[in-house]
Amino acid sequence: MKGVQLGIVAAALLATSLLAQSAPPAPRDGSHDFDFLIGDWKAHVRRLPERLVGSHKWVEYDGISKHKKILDSNANFEEFEVWTADKSEHLKAQTLRLYDPESRQWRIYLVDVDKGTLGLPPVTGRFNGRVGEFYDQEEWKGQAVIVRYQWTDLSPHASKMEQAFSADGGKSWEVNWICELSR
Repeated sequence: MKGVQLGIVAAALLATSLLAQSAPPAPRDGSHDFDFLIGDWKAHVRRLPERLVGSHKWVEYDGISKHKKILDSNANFEEFEVWTADKSEHLKAQTLRLYDPESRQWRIYLVDVDKGTLGLPPVTGRFNGRVGEFYDQEEWKGQAVIVRYQWTDLSPHASKMEQAFSADGGKSWEVNWICELSR
């Protein structure tokens, strides 16, 4: 009888182990993925003004990027302002990032306070480890493109975000915006 009981216990343990191995992992809570970004940063930007035409002429900017949480939530807001070295070009932008706990994804909206507009649709995605990828579909000069934001090199002291366009359904990508943040 002891052998039968041990066999039943062993079978139960094996079944529990196999179920644990085959069960999908619990969904990851990404609500704090952008916490590293909160605070003030120096911003260095390289921008490709002529996109999807094979251009290799980049314009460089330096300035600031300030990020703060909204009402002690996971949402955050960015105020961004950069200039070329000769101050002939000035870019400013605002970004609203909202976390959806149901889909476990972030929605990133570009806000233009001068025009009073909110960029729609948002760029949507999540972090997988130390890389965040966010996508949407837009029109660029009459052409449908997929837009990708990719966050890499994440740390409390440095980070990088690249924007890329794909005009062929994601088969190839042209990076057109590189923002390197440092403290």
